[in-house]
Amino acid sequence: MMAGPQETVERALAAARCDDCVVIADESSAANLRWAGNTLTTNGVARSRQLTVIAISRRAGGTSVGVVSRAGLRDDQIAGVVAAAEQAAADGSPAEDAGPVLGTGDEPAFRMDLAGGAGPSWDDPVTGTEIGVFRRFADDLGTAFGAAQAAGRKLYGYAEHTVTSTFLGTSTGLRLRHDQPAGKVDLNAKSADLTRSAWAGQGTRDFTDVDVTALDGGLAQRLDWAKRRIELPAGRYETLLPPGAVADLLVYLYWSAGAKDALDGRSVFSK
Repeated sequence: MMAGPQETVERALAAARCDDCVVIADESSAANLRWAGNTLTTNGVARSRQLTVIAISRRAGGTSVGVVSRAGLRDDQIAGVVAAAEQAAADGSPAEDAGPVLGTGDEPAFRMDLAGGAGPSWDDPVTGTEIGVFRRFADDLGTAFGAAQAAGRKLYGYAEHTVTSTFLGTSTGLRLRHDQPAGKVDLNAKSADLTRSAWAGQGTRDFTDVDVTALDGGLAQRLDWAKRRIELPAGRYETLLPPGAVADLLVYLYWSAGAKDALDGRSVFSK
């Protein structure tokens, strides 16, 4: 049986022989739904764990750092990750921006939980997410399937909810925890003959604020707009985009804004 993330952090710190050590354990769970042609197709739940060890070596020539991350570790592999991080620190060059590791007096003044109240403590168990997070959403989706079928539309899409609990411990005594929920919905509507298509998406923390009826209504309107088509010659035209499309374009812009790609002449930012 694998140790809990809190115990994993403590075991890694106990195995450390470097001058300072920071350990991060991420415990994640994810639930998802898929649908196609107005029918739910698949659902699933997954869990994962990742351990990151940051070993800090303070020598006469300066401070060097080694970082090693591993997923799906057994308890008997924890010490090996610590040793690998310490070796990386020993082999590394001094860091110009090295500073002291935060200690027990450096905790934030407050912690918040998923609902905005007092956050979970270090020792509280990890609850994560499960398929029941979609209970109301799935009911509303079934109603939307019926409305789409009656109107000659087909709905396709994907919904996912994740919760990641992050535990951070340091050799100076700091113990911090943060639980982060995240969810998204991708809903695609197509005409019965599959010649017209429209997409909508929404981010959410817990799916209680997702209005499936409103999303489907907006898609139905856009499919109706798509019935009217005009052939235009190649050129520049003013184009009106819905907010979701603008957001996606900005996300892609951010992903494409890497300095190395620009320096190497491999992106639009090179010029």
